[in-house]
Amino acid sequence: MSLYAKRGVSAQKEEVHAAIQKLDQGLYPYAFCKMYPDYLMGDDAFVNIMHADGAGTKSILAYLYWKETGDVTVWEGIAIDAVAMNLDDLLCVGVTDNILFSSTIDRNKKVIPGAVLEAVINGTQSFFDTLASYGVKVHYLGGETADVGDVVRTIAVNGTMQSRWPKSKLITNQNISAGDVIVGFASSGMASYEKEYNSGLGSNGLTSARHDVLSNYYADKYPETFEPTLDKEVVYLGKSKMTDTLTIDGFADSITIGKLLLSPTRTYAPLVKKILDTHFSDIHGMIHCSGGGQTKCMKYLPTTLKIIKDNLFTPPPIFNLIQENAGSDNKEMYQVFNMGHRLEIFTNQQTAEALIATAAEFNIDAQIVGRVESAAQSSLHLHTSTGIIDFEY
Repeated sequence: MSLYAKRGVSAQKEEVHAAIQKLDQGLYPYAFCKMYPDYLMGDDAFVNIMHADGAGTKSILAYLYWKETGDVTVWEGIAIDAVAMNLDDLLCVGVTDNILFSSTIDRNKKVIPGAVLEAVINGTQSFFDTLASYGVKVHYLGGETADVGDVVRTIAVNGTMQSRWPKSKLITNQNISAGDVIVGFASSGMASYEKEYNSGLGSNGLTSARHDVLSNYYADKYPETFEPTLDKEVVYLGKSKMTDTLTIDGFADSITIGKLLLSPTRTYAPLVKKILDTHFSDIHGMIHCSGGGQTKCMKYLPTTLKIIKDNLFTPPPIFNLIQENAGSDNKEMYQVFNMGHRLEIFTNQQTAEALIATAAEFNIDAQIVGRVESAAQSSLHLHTSTGIIDFEY
């Protein structure tokens, strides 16, 4: 059993998928988000979309960093995480504007004071103001903030997004087909709309990252940050403290391990809006490589296809740090983490070059990471530095 499983989490969410398999899959079963008829207005030319997600256990990392440094601004990044994990899923079906957002914050009041709530809530609005300057308008409708210390050990920051969107502007993944190329957009670096270096980690696999990288010092000092019934052999196994530093090529100043782990999830919203405004008809499919990492795309193929990713990004330093501490093999790493790109677009070769050029305008690295071939059985083939990882579906 992997360390990930021993900690009570699953990269593939098998039990979740089993629990929801009898639910209505919506109008477009291969689309990245579930969509339904326009129940709000009854217009057959529109769909209703609602999506829920959050920062996950990344909020525990913020808690540790805040407790160790006193820096309450770190919680603004958690606000971005909760928004981006919703927004970037909606981007993958074509939604880029006039979105409604409602937050859900559950806290243990004994350890999370009002100053933290203010940082999260104000950070959310500040992020929306930034997005609006790029033409992506998200309307903050408030939400629920509950003191539930009997349920939550520290804090959980989540949200729900809703949109009413025209069918004529949807990306449903139905057009993914043999002959497509896959453009990957880097998860790390510093996009033109980001304030500092982004490690690329996002908000997936943070349970693994936290326990594998950070020292057992945190288990002793902050027992509220992990499930008390976990075996000690899987709790805070690493060598690092939040204030230890790492040098990143291309950046003059070293960056703390805490900041690398807490890099706010990159939203691709400004980039995707420009791409869809210009190249909508040539976008065959879009995938947010969140839970499931580089295997995520296989859930959204409209037919049996062979996916070959033979030009992947070199994994950013944060993933090497995690892997060195965990001793995980590449197969587990690529199933849990994005490993270098968190957005991929399926398109034709000519459009791919245009998308790469557009990404450069936002200082986001992009490249053709793979291709699609016809096949009798769906399969995925990841070419990594240590060999090819094969999956059959």
